[in-house]
Amino acid sequence: MRSTLLYLTLSLLAHSASGQVPAIDWKSERAEILRHHRSLIQIDTTNPPGNETLAVEYLRRVFEAENIPVQVLALEPARANLVARLKGNGSKRPILLMAHTDVVGVQREKWPVDPFGGILKDGYVWGRGSIDDKDKLTANLIVMLLLKRSRAKLDRDVIFLAESGEEGTTKPGIEFMVNQHLNEINAEFALTEGGGGTLENGRVTSVSIETTEKVPRSIRLAVNGTSGHASVPRVDNALVHLAAAVEKVGTWQTPMRLNDTTRTYFEKLASISPPDKAARYKGLTDPARTVKIQQYLAVNEPQHYSMLRTSVVPTILKGGFRVNVIPSEAEATVDIRALPDEDMPSFFEEMRKLINDPAVKIEPLTDNLRPAGVPSRLDNEMYRALENAARRTFPGSTVMPMMSTGATDMSYLRAKGIQSYGIGPAATDGDRTNFGAHSDVERILESSLYSLAEFTWDAVTEVAVGN
Repeated sequence: MRSTLLYLTLSLLAHSASGQVPAIDWKSERAEILRHHRSLIQIDTTNPPGNETLAVEYLRRVFEAENIPVQVLALEPARANLVARLKGNGSKRPILLMAHTDVVGVQREKWPVDPFGGILKDGYVWGRGSIDDKDKLTANLIVMLLLKRSRAKLDRDVIFLAESGEEGTTKPGIEFMVNQHLNEINAEFALTEGGGGTLENGRVTSVSIETTEKVPRSIRLAVNGTSGHASVPRVDNALVHLAAAVEKVGTWQTPMRLNDTTRTYFEKLASISPPDKAARYKGLTDPARTVKIQQYLAVNEPQHYSMLRTSVVPTILKGGFRVNVIPSEAEATVDIRALPDEDMPSFFEEMRKLINDPAVKIEPLTDNLRPAGVPSRLDNEMYRALENAARRTFPGSTVMPMMSTGATDMSYLRAKGIQSYGIGPAATDGDRTNFGAHSDVERILESSLYSLAEFTWDAVTEVAVGN
């Protein structure tokens, strides 16, 4: 306890001494944080169609009222992006605060409240986008407003980006910004969605910072055969060949491979886990135990199993139209989430050998092909600031880098050399599973919304506010 208090005291002193960081009374800021968050939820930006310009207009009015310069940039009029910038002295490269304004759709019959009401109930803010991604949008907005109002002296520009189309339609959003307006958002560091804290018994025990992510590289398995009457079996039955191939790839245990992020993640996770779990995480690299441990994770901790390898999951089957007709063609869609450094031509060649059937063609899908980027570093100023901010905001928590098994728009930033980090609010495992991003019902703890704003401010000011 003494060592923890000493660390926090020294950390706070170092943070204060590192620059003229304005002191914030966070309790007095809660009303404004909550107001913006609820207002943004109440703007229906369901994608499709998006209509993100509605949220952009709200943000533009807020920024202009504070005399913060803004640009509205749009490939499609209804799907605009907004960039705001606070100028620094230019001694360091900018930091980008990014969040998306669109949300996934809802099934209203599953909601106990209006999904676009921003309702306060049971200590939560309920609504689509409450945790994906209008909480980060709000936190980033508050950071910009507080930097402006406090007249903080910045060593680097702080850029705010509200982007459209993250939920599967990146062309009018991040692709448009990176391909046509990179100068407006180019930065040394970026913060956006991807991580989060774990709440246990009312305390944040760990904070995950996303430093890399898997890369979508899906394929189609296609088979052509001879059609005919089903009363006459054929050795080139397309469905039979396809079914055998799907069974092989679906049960394929691809090689385990750790990178800097996942190696550090499992080491940190072991340090805060019960003895039985810690032994498994530590044993992953033990040749005598790793096979059994991986089998356990596949059944009991599939998220962790996926973090260890390029995953291959059949998701769609197509073939046939009548019970008495042998189809001439059949196909399966296979979702592949590749490790960031996976050699895909070599991977597909291994898959061909595994299938071992010349009748089965492997066809890579090229729609929504996100770029692969080098994982962000764990030893730079931004990552250290995130560690420090997490420990100040959530005393006693363990900070862990994380590789996302999904995909975010950070992939486009990392491909441009921007060191990008995913952060997020604290939640219980139950809330994250049942009320998280893309769930039937979505909500965020009101207290976690406030702590996310404080955490973001703390990290940004450590790297941006000068002496």
